[in-house]
Amino acid sequence: MTRAPARSSGAPAVVFTAAVVAYFVGVTHRTALGVAGVEAAARFHLSATGLALFSVVQLAVYAGMQIPAGRLLDRFGPRAIITTGSLVMATGQLVLALSDDVPTALVARVLIGAGDAGIFISAIRLVADWFPPRRAPVMVQVTGVIGQSGQLASAIPVAWLLHAHGWSATFETLAVAGLLASAGAFVGIRDRTLRAPAVRSERFTSAVRTAVQPAGTRLGFWSHFATPFSANVVGMLWGVPFFLTAQGLTPAQASLLLTTLTLSAMASGPVVGRLTARHPLRRSWLVLGSCVATALVWVALLVPSTPRPMWQLLVFVAVVGAGGPVSLVGMDFARTWSPSASLGTATGFVNTGGFISTIGSVLAVGVVLQLVSPAGATTYTLDAYRLAFAVLVVPWTLGVLGVLRSRRRTRADMHAAGVVVPPLRDVLGRRRASRLDDAA
Repeated sequence: MTRAPARSSGAPAVVFTAAVVAYFVGVTHRTALGVAGVEAAARFHLSATGLALFSVVQLAVYAGMQIPAGRLLDRFGPRAIITTGSLVMATGQLVLALSDDVPTALVARVLIGAGDAGIFISAIRLVADWFPPRRAPVMVQVTGVIGQSGQLASAIPVAWLLHAHGWSATFETLAVAGLLASAGAFVGIRDRTLRAPAVRSERFTSAVRTAVQPAGTRLGFWSHFATPFSANVVGMLWGVPFFLTAQGLTPAQASLLLTTLTLSAMASGPVVGRLTARHPLRRSWLVLGSCVATALVWVALLVPSTPRPMWQLLVFVAVVGAGGPVSLVGMDFARTWSPSASLGTATGFVNTGGFISTIGSVLAVGVVLQLVSPAGATTYTLDAYRLAFAVLVVPWTLGVLGVLRSRRRTRADMHAAGVVVPPLRDVLGRRRASRLDDAA
């Protein structure tokens, strides 16, 4: 696999802009239902489990398509994947705009999930192709920051459009935005990597096996599994109903919290990218630190039996929101440990992690709400949400254990290759001794 020369000095900027615009629109598509949950429940006569199913179907298709999308990315390149994916998402939003029954709406969610599957990993591939390795971690975070701002589009203009003009107008507008993103990707993106015939002809199972074999790639999977699901549970479905019905907030206050969640992700992304680039041997500590911080704010939110003050809710969404950028450390593990020929497949595998944990979490919260509430309920009490959100300890535990186990194996592989990662206490001790020597 070789690279074609850049067409001009401005080519990376043009390519990157076209890709992140498509990703921004894709995130808006992905999260639009989070602000339309109440309207969706009324339009389609959904219970909590039924509403959760809408998100779970989309996320299940997204997660299930990650490895196939990664393989298609390795074969056909980012331009084809982003252009086609944006067009499929636009079609899904148009179907959703016109639907008035559950089966049709579920078809729309399948289309949205399938179109979304390859867009982010294609953008990450373009970063690897067009930017030098020392800049890649920061550019990955910039990609994430711009994409996550699509949640702001959901929390503010999409929410306004929904309340001002209704369901059909809102999702028809999103369909038009998806069509424009597809056209922009087709015009603006150029594939820099020339794919060898061997890459095109390699069998799917063999390619996947090669991509997921390195322990470092599996460390990326578990890093992505452990960190973003809390923010996704809040931002994609259950945050607004929880804030409105269990915390007694107004729609404006709920929108402020979703906006804070997104702004936190946008602000912490460059910091995470800089730390990842400067301390490549300590990337797993960022992941584990985020897991601990997220667990602490969930405990502080759920242990009290009364609604929380606004300042505490703001702290909660800010900490939870920072888990999104930390999850992108998993992509950096994939870039580090995967050969170029299978980077798309490896990135898709890693990206599956966070959406598997998200799917399980979103569905589990809905099931518990249904079980602990009266039959036929469509709004839920604070106590019901406290029990439902407590199930998030399960994916949190699985993720942390997965990170610790795969990190141990990754470091064993590094040691065999002659790269020794000194214990953190030794590094801190040497730095402390150096400062003392400087002071003397």
